[in-house]
Amino acid sequence: MDCTGTHTFAAPIDRVWEMIRDKDAHVSKFAGMGHTDIEVVEYEVDDDHVRLVVSRTISVELPGFAKKVLKPTNTVVSTDEWERNADGTCTGRFSVETPGAPLRSKGTTLLRAEGDDRTFYEIAVNLTVKVPIVGGKIEGWAKGDVLKQIDMEFAAGDSWLATHT
Repeated sequence: MDCTGTHTFAAPIDRVWEMIRDKDAHVSKFAGMGHTDIEVVEYEVDDDHVRLVVSRTISVELPGFAKKVLKPTNTVVSTDEWERNADGTCTGRFSVETPGAPLRSKGTTLLRAEGDDRTFYEIAVNLTVKVPIVGGKIEGWAKGDVLKQIDMEFAAGDSWLATHT
């Protein structure tokens, strides 16, 4: 299952890049999404690169058909890697591992300046559920939850940018 979310921040790309490089912004984002037991496992940053590995607990309301193969509460480990490019864009890739669950998530991210005071943000996600017969049905159900999480990430970014000047 593939899905994409886009958003435009009312801030210049340098401010958005500052947010991406701030590990506390990521912790706050995950907490705002309702995730718990958030732990930054790895954090490497310089002017043009970011690598962030975060472990956290996520709970979701599962539909009946998924309850036989998935647990409603899982620990996930996400790895985000970003780089600032010579053309002024910032691009990234991420993966989300859910130990003990038959699902995998990965994707790409893009930041692009839109004038001097706005930044376009795109998150593209690929989710795979490796379960015979119902895997595709679970992926279809999960798309709505993934898009909701993406919207929550955009809202967390708007909030961070509004409160960190």
